[in-house]
Amino acid sequence: MKGHCSFLAVFALLALASILGTSAYDPSPLQDTCVAINDPKTGIFVNGKFCKDPKFVTADDFFFSGLNIPRDTSNPVGSVVTPVNVDQIPGLNTMGISLVRIDYAPYGGLNPPHTHPRATEILVVLEGTLYVGFVTSNPDNRLVSKVLYPGDVFVFPIGLIHFQQNVGKTNAVAFAGLSSQNPGVITIANAVFGSNPPINPDVLTRAFQLDNNVVKYLQSRFGWKNN
Repeated sequence: MKGHCSFLAVFALLALASILGTSAYDPSPLQDTCVAINDPKTGIFVNGKFCKDPKFVTADDFFFSGLNIPRDTSNPVGSVVTPVNVDQIPGLNTMGISLVRIDYAPYGGLNPPHTHPRATEILVVLEGTLYVGFVTSNPDNRLVSKVLYPGDVFVFPIGLIHFQQNVGKTNAVAFAGLSSQNPGVITIANAVFGSNPPINPDVLTRAFQLDNNVVKYLQSRFGWKNN
């Protein structure tokens, strides 16, 4: 019964994410850039993916298996994000929806501050206790946060920095629906301190008001991913 209720919650979450996506007043971009070209011979990249001939569509184009399997959270932040987007289910192309499973280690497992440039996220907790929140845009930068328990749902508005942390003593699991087939993710610490090539330390020293050596140390620490 518990598993049945959990999957009903996930399906309801996906339905709501789909509504969020279709109510947008302007189509969302499906990748970071879509640079226009005048000569198609030099290359073509559409806003999304090319479509398979409908005559050759199969059930496997709309199928993914394995979200019931717990993930290994033994990494520096203590969390793993398992995405199910258009790269895993080709049938999601143009559908404006995707899903993730997030596993959190006990005692502080963290999905660190990040943003989805192309999607609103709606998250439901299946197991454990999560402290979650997002930060509003300038100039207020107001933190909106709450502690969630199994069955609780929380929404992270599109583009805003947000996070989740396991504040319990046991593993935690959440599912989240996103209003894009390819929501994108920018993990703040990784992007700022782990960019390739690195941002000039002088820029970060001034921006964060840190000693230059501290910035260089932080740049040596980042670059890993939890998904």
